[in-house]
Amino acid sequence: MTSSVPPVRARRRTATLALVLCAGLTAALTACAGEDPDKGTNGIGKLTGPEIEKKARTAADSADAVRLAGTLVSKGGTYKIDMKLKDKGGVGSVTSKNSTFELLRIGDELYLKAGAGFWNHDDDKKPGAGHTGDAGGTAADKLDDKYVKVPEGDPTYKQLRGFTDKKVLLDGLLTLHGKVGKGDRDKADGVRTIRILGGAGEGGALDVSLEGTPYPLSFARGGGGGVVKLADWGRDFALVAPAEDETVDYGQQLPKSSSS
Repeated sequence: MTSSVPPVRARRRTATLALVLCAGLTAALTACAGEDPDKGTNGIGKLTGPEIEKKARTAADSADAVRLAGTLVSKGGTYKIDMKLKDKGGVGSVTSKNSTFELLRIGDELYLKAGAGFWNHDDDKKPGAGHTGDAGGTAADKLDDKYVKVPEGDPTYKQLRGFTDKKVLLDGLLTLHGKVGKGDRDKADGVRTIRILGGAGEGGALDVSLEGTPYPLSFARGGGGGVVKLADWGRDFALVAPAEDETVDYGQQLPKSSSS
């Protein structure tokens, strides 16, 4: 004899199963309970792409300090940067294809620190090249691991200063091109984010914090121009001029060679 579940009991079992499945999926999909995905956030996820971009830019401009770390690709080459920046200057390191150098700027005073290999290298137009030549080891040894005060009149001053300028770097990194739209929600170093995208897939992508102040946390430049993380917003740091015995001042221009 074949037994069967009474219709009422079957309906109850089906309803119970549906509740169990719904409860299990709520955390991932939030659909069953109708939970607001912006619950507990700063609310910018409800805004349009351009509105989020404006909020992020305002937050960045109002911050006293920031740390940028990542890769920048330009016509002049590829650079890995790790810089702490604020309105009065910045400090950190820049690595190009052939060398690594440190930069320190306090107001208008800019210092460059690198090893002897950096000063001996002149086969391209990277920062430092064109001013050193084959110094026969004399100038390079003197500059090795010393802070060199870069004269404001030197051709490389403006380029090197750009790496230490908060406004210059943020202007370049926080600009999306084309029509700005919204992307996916994600996390950056454990912080919930919303992504906004430039147009045509080449306009760049910016991840903005959904928690607290809507700071930009990561920027992918369009066209494979590199990815930079932004952190330590508003966290102050000291800018200390190097000691006199650690500094070399070459006057109006960095040395071109040992005979110049």
